[in-house]
Amino acid sequence: MASIFQGLGASTALTPSNSLESKKFLLPSRRPFSGKKGVVFTVRSEGSVNLNLGLNTKVSRAEHLITNAVATKADSSAASTTSKPGHQLLLFEALREGLEEEMDRDPSVCVMGEDVGHYGGSYKVTKGLATKYGDLRVLDTPIAENSFTGMGIGAAMTGLRPIVEGMNMGFLLLAFNQISNNCGMLHYTSGGQFTIPIVIRGPGGVGRQLGAEHSQRLESYFQSIPGIQMVACSTPYNAKGLMKAAIRSENPVILFEHVLLYNLKESIPDEEYICNLEEAEMVRPGEHVTILTYSRMRYHVMQAAKTLVNKGYDPEVIDIRSLKPFDLHTIGNSVKKTHRVLIVEECMRTGGIGASLTAAINENFNDYLDAPIVCLSSQDVPTPYAGSLEEWTVVQPAQIVTAVEQLCQ
Repeated sequence: MASIFQGLGASTALTPSNSLESKKFLLPSRRPFSGKKGVVFTVRSEGSVNLNLGLNTKVSRAEHLITNAVATKADSSAASTTSKPGHQLLLFEALREGLEEEMDRDPSVCVMGEDVGHYGGSYKVTKGLATKYGDLRVLDTPIAENSFTGMGIGAAMTGLRPIVEGMNMGFLLLAFNQISNNCGMLHYTSGGQFTIPIVIRGPGGVGRQLGAEHSQRLESYFQSIPGIQMVACSTPYNAKGLMKAAIRSENPVILFEHVLLYNLKESIPDEEYICNLEEAEMVRPGEHVTILTYSRMRYHVMQAAKTLVNKGYDPEVIDIRSLKPFDLHTIGNSVKKTHRVLIVEECMRTGGIGASLTAAINENFNDYLDAPIVCLSSQDVPTPYAGSLEEWTVVQPAQIVTAVEQLCQ
C-alpha cells in the first residue's frame, strides 16, 4: 500500500496552519439585571505566545487574559459573508469545494475512506473527486477504520496531507487507538521529528431516527487526547473555511460535521478565504446573557433568541466552533459584558464539551459572573429510535428560553 502514496508528490512544501477564530431552578444574582443596551466592545489582540498543548502552532495573546491552555483570538478574522457577492452552496457542497481547492493547490493532499471514490461518499462530500484526481488520490478503502486511519497517519508522517473520512463518527471508535496513541502523540513522542498534518472528518450527531449507534456525539471522547485540535462547522461558510484551514494545518485536526446540516444553503464569497481554527464566531451581539453553542444547536439557540427578544431580553450568541482549544478571548470578553453564561450543546452532559467549557470559564472569569453557569445538554441515555422520544433527549428551543428567563431574573 505504501507504493500507492509514493506517486502523490510527498515532497510538496507545507503551509503553516492558522495564518489567517420540568423543574424550575432559581439562580442567585449579585448584580441587578438591566434591560438597558450598552456598547458592544472588542479587545484587540497583539503579540504571540506558544502554548504547551502538544501542538505545533502559534496563537495570539490577548492583553491581561489568562489563557490556561486555550487559544485566544487572532487579529485577522474571516471576511463577512454579507460583505461580498458570492455563490450559493449547500454545506456538503461547500466542504467539497474547499477540499477540491486544496487538492488543486497542493498535490500532497489526498482522501481516503469507505466509498469516498466513485460513489462520492455517503453524503456526497467527495462526489466527482475520484474522476478528477484518480484513484490514487481519492482512495476507496475496505470497512476497516483502524487500518485506514493508521494508514492515513503513516502517510502524514511521510509528508502527505490525508483527509480521512469516517462514514459515521461512531465508526471512528474502531480507530480510537490510532487517533489517540499515534495521531495525537507522535509529534511529541518523536521529539518533533514528525508532524501529523491529517484531517479526520465525518458526520455525527442526532439525525432523524438513525438509532443509538448512528446518533452519537463523540466530541468529548476525542477532546481529552493531547495534541489534537477539534472544530465543528455549522454553516456552509465556516464549513469551507475550516476545511481549508484544517488541511493546511501542521496539526492533526478532527472536523465534526452534523448529519442534519448538510443541506443548509448559504451564499459564500467567490474569493478564496479560510477560517481561523482557534476562533469563535460572534453570531449575535447582545447585553443580557452569553449563550455559547456549536454545530446544530446554533440553530436551536437562534430560534430561541427570537422568542427572547420578543420578551425583552438581549442574548449574545457565540458559536464556539473551536472545541479544542477554546477561544477564551471571545468568550471572556462576552462574559465580562453580560455576567451570565448559558451553554447549549448536543453532547452528553456527563464529561461533555459543556463541562470542560464550564470549568474553563470558572477558572478564568469567575469574578465576572453574577450567577452560576447553566449548561443544557443531551440526556445521558442512548438515543431512542422513536422520533418523539428522540426529541426528548436533545435540548429544544423552549428549554433555552426558560433557562435564560431564570438566569436573568
